[in-house]
Amino acid sequence: MKLDVNALRYLSKDDFRVLTAVEMGQKNHELVPIELIDSISGLKHGGTFKSIKTLMRHKLLHHDSKYYEGYRLTYMGYDFLAIRTLVSRGHISGVGRQIGVGKESDIFEVTNDDGEVFALKLHRLGRTSFRAVKSKRDYLGRRQNYSWLYLSRLAALKEYAFMKALYEHGFPVPQAIDNNRHAVLMGLVNARPMVQIRTMAHPARVYLSCMELISRLAGKGLIHCDFNEFNLLISEDEELTLIDFPQMVSMTHANAEELFSRDVECIIRFFSKKIGYVPEQDSNLPYVRPVFAELASAPAADGEGALDVALEASGFQRQHQKVLEDYQLEVAAANDS
Repeated sequence: MKLDVNALRYLSKDDFRVLTAVEMGQKNHELVPIELIDSISGLKHGGTFKSIKTLMRHKLLHHDSKYYEGYRLTYMGYDFLAIRTLVSRGHISGVGRQIGVGKESDIFEVTNDDGEVFALKLHRLGRTSFRAVKSKRDYLGRRQNYSWLYLSRLAALKEYAFMKALYEHGFPVPQAIDNNRHAVLMGLVNARPMVQIRTMAHPARVYLSCMELISRLAGKGLIHCDFNEFNLLISEDEELTLIDFPQMVSMTHANAEELFSRDVECIIRFFSKKIGYVPEQDSNLPYVRPVFAELASAPAADGEGALDVALEASGFQRQHQKVLEDYQLEVAAANDS
């Protein structure tokens, strides 16, 4: 569904009270009865029903009567709640063109009152995998509180927490500015995805930069888990920027070595097949692959400098990681079937 923010100007405070009431009701209901919406919103004289008709017209709410009469937020309704909060905080004042589409996210250009341009990422977990998961097992029925909106909010919280911590520790990542619900506001990077590149002026230097970045992350106790040409931006000067962190895990994870090796092999495969540079054949390289055992035994991997420990104090906790990992396993199992 295309994000049309023009409808924002036509919504009243009462409309947003109803949207918020549905959001609150969805914490315990897959479909929120109108009686509960009316009770939470506190509107009088039929105001709730009037607002619901307006929100339905703009496709911000979905009505369902399969089991009982009720309503739920659409992703656009969730978008509007997040954007309105970011506007009220003074971080953004306008939404521009869409600049990226991922498997489970959309990215837009946004501006503030000073004319500065940022990137707004809206997580949409379940968009591409919803049918596969539902065909294997009723995921929402098994975990009633773990709706797609809740999972998207966790993914955004994780991305914001990790991006902020990495940026503060000097890693080449976008600057994290704010987070609300499933939205992450970040600095706009003047670069393009490395997957679009077919030739490089200095492939050996860029390859080493990739390996050094993987090693630096491991030195801070982290594994990206999706370190590939799709999640690396490259500038005209062939400087790298790392993006997309919802799948990142700790070096203490049970499958840490396997996930670490997968990241390394993804980069080797990209350079060998797409760029035409085979690292194993370059005798001038100081090394081809970083050694997991050496990085895992380094003091920062499990000591004071480990970011995986510090991030739990920043809002993203282990129970959140468990929920996201369960979701990823659900999607993998459904797709395999």
